[in-house]
Formats: sequence, structure tokens, C-alpha cells
Amino acid sequence: MEAKKTVFNHFRKLLSTRFKSRLSRRIVFWVFIAIVVIEGIILVPSVQKREQELLSQLKEVSSGKVAWILITYPHISGEDLITPLRELPQNHSLIQGGAVYDSSGQLIGTFGEPPQMSLSQLNDYLPRRDSSFYDDIVWSATQMKTNYTIVIRHDASNVTGELIAYIIRIGGLVVIISLFLTITVWIALEPMVIAPIFRLRRDLLVAGQAIYNDQNPPKFYSASIQRQDELGDVIAAFKQMFAQITEAIQARQQAEAALKESLEREAAYSQALDHELEKGRLMQKNFLPTQILQKQGWEIAAFMSPARRVAGDFYDVLELPHNNLGLVIADVCDKGVSAALFMGLFRSLIRIFSGQTYLEEVECLKHKNSFSLEKDAINSIHFNALKAVKLTNSYIVQNHSDVGMFATLFFGVLNLETGTLTYINGGHEPLLMIDAYGNIKESLKATGIAVGIFPDQDFQIQQTFFNPGDILLGYTDGITEARASNRDFFTRERLLKITAQPFTSAQAILEAIKLKVLAHIGESEQSDDMTLLAVKRELKQ
Repeated sequence: MEAKKTVFNHFRKLLSTRFKSRLSRRIVFWVFIAIVVIEGIILVPSVQKREQELLSQLKEVSSGKVAWILITYPHISGEDLITPLRELPQNHSLIQGGAVYDSSGQLIGTFGEPPQMSLSQLNDYLPRRDSSFYDDIVWSATQMKTNYTIVIRHDASNVTGELIAYIIRIGGLVVIISLFLTITVWIALEPMVIAPIFRLRRDLLVAGQAIYNDQNPPKFYSASIQRQDELGDVIAAFKQMFAQITEAIQARQQAEAALKESLEREAAYSQALDHELEKGRLMQKNFLPTQILQKQGWEIAAFMSPARRVAGDFYDVLELPHNNLGLVIADVCDKGVSAALFMGLFRSLIRIFSGQTYLEEVECLKHKNSFSLEKDAINSIHFNALKAVKLTNSYIVQNHSDVGMFATLFFGVLNLETGTLTYINGGHEPLLMIDAYGNIKESLKATGIAVGIFPDQDFQIQQTFFNPGDILLGYTDGITEARASNRDFFTRERLLKITAQPFTSAQAILEAIKLKVLAHIGESEQSDDMTLLAVKRELKQ
């Protein structure tokens, strides 16, 4: 009982597998159709042949009866021949009647049911069934060795029944053969095609999962199949493909491991570099005035935004003897770490040299005509302080010319009592002297080239004067050349439109410029360091 149940379950599973296989169903369907079509093609001529055989049998029966009469009455006349022929329909149900013609084709007489066709229509006649299931058969004089032509009409209706029975027998045989061959093909498909395809499908799914999860190559069922056909070629191609993918994954994993190790080293280096840059940023921030000097009657404000962690721009406000202030705004070429280092150097040199009073012993000042403005025309304190520009230029050229670093620099010395401003503009953007009504009363243009390019460079000294309410505005090219997302520069013209209005404080004019520039940049990356310096002489109360 248990064995029968096992066999039944196996058979049910086998049928379920075959019914689930779409490829198997398609192949079996078209095999069945092909067999039916082939058998149908064979059946049509077979039915036609069988029809002719049945009609020929009728002719043979009729021929035997007529021949017996003619043999019995060899010399009988045409009229007398009608008499024995009339007995044929009575004695033989298949014979319905007929007609007798002489040698000239003239009708002698008929018996029973006359033929439907005339003698002329029966020339070259082949036995056939008409729509009334009767057939006319002719015997010529030559065939019967007589002078008469006899046409027999007989009942051929039973031919149709026999043909139908024949078709049913042959059709049943065709169906049986078709089913047998179809089932045979269906059964043979399982071990030969369907099972290997299912195994290959499972292997593909397992291989895909292994590749997705970066697992070791699994055991493939299809690996045990050895076939010398197209399916075998597909299985071999799959195994070759997976081997190549496995090699590629291993190579990628090794590359990823190496990349991860490299990224870890880079991350550690980057972290250390960020730490150093942050220290540099804090150190550079300490270079700038932590709290800008504020003197009675004057307001000084500054703003700086580095393009990177550290900047090449700088500004400074330094206190000089006898109620004087040093005002510096500068822009070291390039940006980033190198510019920041030179920024510190330039700032330190300006601070050191601007505080000296006995400078005649310095080698680089032995040329008496270093400045184009005579010494007695300028306050000696301003003159000595501004020598810092010459000294800084000579030091940079003598010691650092190989790195090609220079700076545009404005250095002015302001007398807080008189409002006199003595200055050198070494290639820097022109500073603007703006009156209390927003009018630009003077533009402090360059009085020499950038500092740190040529040795023994002469720098002209110029003077201007602060009236009450005047504002001195200095800026670097990072302001005018700030770019929007469409690469459009902010431009000096936009800057002048902002300054063309009265401002109550130095801080107010810086805030107005800063807001406009930042709005112009928008989401774009800042391309250069931006620095502003404003000095306002307050109105007298």
C-alpha cells in the first residue's frame, strides 16, 4: 500500500512538473498539431482512394450481372435485351435501372429508373457519386463484345456511410498515434530538456544571490551534467561566465581592500591636515587685530572672508607714536596655504619696519631718492613709518624671489588730530575717500607696483585729508571679482552704486557691501578672499 502511494505521489509530482513547464506545454502542443496536420494530409487522398474502391466494387457487381445476361443471350436483339434487364432492379437492390443504346448511339429502351446522363455525357466517364447518391455506369460495345451500349444506374448511397466509417476509423487511429507520440515526446522532454533547464535556472538564481552577497561560489547542480548538444554548450558557457565573474569579484574585492586601506590612510592624513589647517586658521586669525583700535572721533571697521581655510588677504591697524595710526590692507598673490604663509610674513615685516626710527644704516636705504616726495614736506613720523614698504619689498626680493610671491599693499599713516593721511599704494585696488553725502571726493590710486617683485623699487608717497564725516573705504579684488552662478563678476560699478549714499558709520557701509556681494554670489563657491576696511572721521558735535 505504501509503495502504491509512493508511486502515485511520484506520478502526480511528475505531471505537476510537466504542467508547470511552459516550454514543455508549448513543445507538446506544437508536436501534437504537427502530427495531426501530417496525418490529415495523408488522410485526404486515402479517403478519395477508398471512395474510388467502393465505386469500383459497385461497377464490378453491375458488370457481373450484365455480363451474365449477355453471355446467356448472345444473339438477343436490343428490344429483347430490355426484358432480362428489367429483372435486375427487382433482384438486385443496388441496381435502380438503366438504358440500352445501339451502335449508332440511338436509345433503344430503358428499364427501371432511367440514367440521369445521356450517352454523350458518359464519354470518358469515371465512376462518381452525385448529389442524389446514384451513379450511372456505362458498358460500351467494345467492352462487352456486343453491338449495344448499356448504361446502368445503381444506388451508391451506402458508399457515404462506408466512407464515414472509414474516416472515423482512420481518424481514431490518427488521434491515437498523435496522442501516443505526443505523450512520448512529453515524457522524454523531462529528463532531456526540462529538468536541465530547471537546474540551470536554479543555478542562475543561486549564482546571482552569491554575487549580490559577495559569497563563495556555491555548488551548481548543472555542473554534473555532461551533454554534447546545444544545452550542454549553454551550461558550459554559464560555468565559464560564473568563473569569470568570480575572478572579477575577487579582483574587485582585492582592489576594494587596497582602496579602503588607501582611503583610511588618506582619511588619517586628511584629518591631520585639517587639524593643521585649523591651527593655521586660528593662528592667522590671531595675526589680524582681535579688537580694532578705536580712537575718539574716529570709527574703524573691517571684514574678511577667506575663500579657503586660510587666506592671502589681510588688514591691520597699528598704533604709531604721536597719536598716529597705521592702516594696512593687502592681497598676497594666489590663495590658500602658501598665500597665508606669506601674508603672515608681509604683516610681520610691515609691523617691524614701520616702528623703526633709525633706518639710515640699512643697506637697502642708502639711495637718497628712494621716495619721490621730499622728506621735509612730509611729517617725519609718517615718512619713517612708510619706509616699511621699501624695506619689506627689499627683504622679500632678496630672500624669497625664487618662489615668485608678491602682494598688492596699501599702507597709510593717519594723524588722528589733523586728519592727514600719508600713504603708499603698492599696486592695490584704489581706495575710495567718500564724503558725508556719499560722493567720492578722491580715489587713492596706485603709487607703485606690487611689493616683492623688483629690488630697489621706488614707491611714491601721497597725502590726502579727512574732513569730518568722510569715510575711507579699502577693498581687495575678491569683492569686485566675486562671481555669481552665471560667472558674472560683481564689478567696481556695483560697488560704487552702493557707496553713492550717505552712511552713518563705517560698520554700516561694510554691512551694505557685504550683503550685496553675498547675495550676488548666492550658492556659488567663493572664488577669492574678500576683505574690506573702512575708516570714518566722525562729525563734530
